[in-house]
Amino acid sequence: YNEYKSYLSMSRHVLLTRIESFSAAHRLYVPSLSEEENMKIFGKCSWIHGHGHNYKVEVRVKGQVDAVTGMVMDIADMKQQMANVISKLDHKFIDKDVPYFSDKPSTAENICIYFWEELKNNLPDGVSLNKVKIYETDKNVAAYKG
Repeated sequence: YNEYKSYLSMSRHVLLTRIESFSAAHRLYVPSLSEEENMKIFGKCSWIHGHGHNYKVEVRVKGQVDAVTGMVMDIADMKQQMANVISKLDHKFIDKDVPYFSDKPSTAENICIYFWEELKNNLPDGVSLNKVKIYETDKNVAAYKG
């Protein structure tokens, strides 16, 4: 055990990733622009009734491996922190139901930033966010690293 503890005390940092999913609707729209401008920028994604996605979110944290537990953090705690954010988005109309998006378009990029802001202060000491990645579709992906 002492050999293992010595091995871990060599400041070994590990990236830990958890993947979850949620479903939500949104409309890509900027209120200060005209309907024509919004359609020109966002196309069919600016349709007045919105549209939905089955999103996938990846949250990656970085931290030192604990000498006792062998973990960067308890994955169950990471799952719960992500669930707390997802509950605010899941089966919601993001633009109308999530106050953060009242003044910004609910793009995959902004959803990444939203996750980051919601999670950054809810991690254990010594653990930091490394990246948040949102899969809006299999082909449309955004990542934010703070």
